[in-house]
Amino acid sequence: MDINLTSGTLLSRFSRLAIANIIANLMVPLAGIIDTAFLGHLAEIHHLGGVALATVIFNVVYWSFGFLRMGTTGLTAQAQGRRDGPLGRSLGHRTDLYFDVYLVLVRNGLVALAIGFALLLLQEPIRVVGFGLLGGDADLRQAGEAFYYGRIWGSPAVLLNFVILGWMLGLGQGRRVIVLSVVANGSNIILDYWFIQRLGWASGGAGVATSLSQYLMLGVGMIYLGRSLPWREWRTLGQDLWQPEALGIMVRLNRDILIRTFVLVMSFALFTHWSATLGTTVLAANALMLQVFTLTSYVVDGIAFATESFAGQFWGAQDYQQLRRLLEMGGGFSLVVGLGFALGFALWPRSLFGLMTDHEAVLVTVEQYGWWLVPVLGLGAIAFMLDGYFLGLTAGKWLRLSTVLATLVGFLPLALLGRWWHSPPLLWLALVGLMLVRSLILASRVPSTLTQHPEVTLG
Repeated sequence: MDINLTSGTLLSRFSRLAIANIIANLMVPLAGIIDTAFLGHLAEIHHLGGVALATVIFNVVYWSFGFLRMGTTGLTAQAQGRRDGPLGRSLGHRTDLYFDVYLVLVRNGLVALAIGFALLLLQEPIRVVGFGLLGGDADLRQAGEAFYYGRIWGSPAVLLNFVILGWMLGLGQGRRVIVLSVVANGSNIILDYWFIQRLGWASGGAGVATSLSQYLMLGVGMIYLGRSLPWREWRTLGQDLWQPEALGIMVRLNRDILIRTFVLVMSFALFTHWSATLGTTVLAANALMLQVFTLTSYVVDGIAFATESFAGQFWGAQDYQQLRRLLEMGGGFSLVVGLGFALGFALWPRSLFGLMTDHEAVLVTVEQYGWWLVPVLGLGAIAFMLDGYFLGLTAGKWLRLSTVLATLVGFLPLALLGRWWHSPPLLWLALVGLMLVRSLILASRVPSTLTQHPEVTLG
């Protein structure tokens, strides 16, 4: 990828990559909706409920290892930037710079494979703890466990696909990301129909379908990788695979992303838990508004992924002018998307939220609190875009610190007051505080990334 881009060219390439990422992201909830549709039309409703329970377990497990995607993208983009930038040109695109891109792929791929097999070995303890915490009656649990046993065997493929997608995003290969997403989700739909409708495997069939679709995606991804680098040259990577410095960077970055993700997940879990103490109507209204937040995040994440890819390449090439342009572009697009979704649902709550529920009490509550989406999504869009920017720079330290501090200072005090005083507005103000503090801390670090001083460090 040529990193010497004009403003117009950067805008065009950034837009194409962002749109590709958004399409790939939206395939995820679409596949979930279709899974639900197949199971929801069975005579026994417990299949649908059981899969919902098991899905919570997989969401927690796979979210925890999301660093495999995020960390791979930033390191890959930086390696590509070093090769295409002044350093690569001065060294004549030296072979070791060329192989750096593939070393990231292999290192993180081996980590993903190890974790995937560890999940298979630990599947029984995970099942016992997960379903023990979630509860449910006997029929519900039986259906959930059938789905669990079918899906858990896809763990190695899921985690390897994280790495492959992250690597392709780091290289700006948006079309390949779309193809892989279509393969995974399209095959999942076909297999769902065959296993659930034709063979009558119910929730167990849904789990097997999901696993097989991930292996099909992995197969297509491996074909792409084989074309990128002839297989006979993969043997030459071994001698540099275990460089202590590179391994240390990878481990620290993955650790920081893991902590950042876990703290964010726990913040939203506490928000939902404390919403439940305010009554069923408030819980339902807050849950609907969080669904809007989730939908918006799929779109904003597409922009953040594109920001991450270009930021890593520009940082690796030491092109600070392009980094400034990228921040303006990514920030502008993210803010427009975040505020656009927020204002739409705030201005027309009955029309839009009415698509998700017809309970009058819930709609009245949503009308009352819907405007909280404006600051939450506006600030959240900036925070997630800056996440992508600093992921591209592999500045895991600031991702970790900003999230932990934002939770302790911006979220918890207000959320605890909201729970104590039974105040839904204070709970939403706590989410505003979470996004605001994260945005301010990350924004305060941006100037240091736009300097050419060699002493600037981000890790």
